[in-house]
Amino acid sequence: MTGELLLGYSSAFMIGLLGGVHCLGMCGGISASLSMAVPIGAGFRVRQSVLIMGFNLGRIASYTLLGALLGVLSTQAVGAWTALAPIFRTIAGLLLILMGLSLGQWWQGIQAVERVGAPVWRRLSPLTRRLMPVRYPSQSLALGLLWGWLPCGLVYSTLGWAALQPTVTSAALTMFCFGLGTLPSMLATGYAATSLQHWRQHPGFRRLMGACLMIFGVWTLPVTARLLAQIG
Repeated sequence: MTGELLLGYSSAFMIGLLGGVHCLGMCGGISASLSMAVPIGAGFRVRQSVLIMGFNLGRIASYTLLGALLGVLSTQAVGAWTALAPIFRTIAGLLLILMGLSLGQWWQGIQAVERVGAPVWRRLSPLTRRLMPVRYPSQSLALGLLWGWLPCGLVYSTLGWAALQPTVTSAALTMFCFGLGTLPSMLATGYAATSLQHWRQHPGFRRLMGACLMIFGVWTLPVTARLLAQIG
């Protein structure tokens, strides 16, 4: 069981890391705006870092909460959830493949999946506007907590992994690890928004990251696991 948990955590981290290009598009603008909201002067880097970290901590906390909520559902229906595990793993793999196609700019079918969370976001997005412009750490933390609910195919893909976890804690930790995986790109965006914009828009880089996510998605599919077991 420990090995399976570690696999889930490391997989969630890799999804966040490989999907960093997508994160730059979905959340990078906010992170960059937090950086530019701090006036140049004494203590500039410290104030900048506090705002950026507050936003990202709030965002990761929301992902962790989503994992915990899913874990509550799974532990209340253990028998049915176990039987459905291959289905959830298949969904997670297919979503990763769709995410890779989107990142590589080959096909944007993932947008249809992201619309699932649109009703919730319509209620939360007005609250984000009230927090802007962000000047205080409490505002950046609150903004991150709200922004974590932004409809995102990458988040939904990882929730498929969280759904496979046996406990509420392990489901929450899966999403926490995913959030940690997205952190490098988000922090880099806050500190170097202009230079990273070039990489985010570079077709070759996007295709490379998209292909990696697609490979990871194929590896996630239960049919692939069965084939590898037969080969082994």
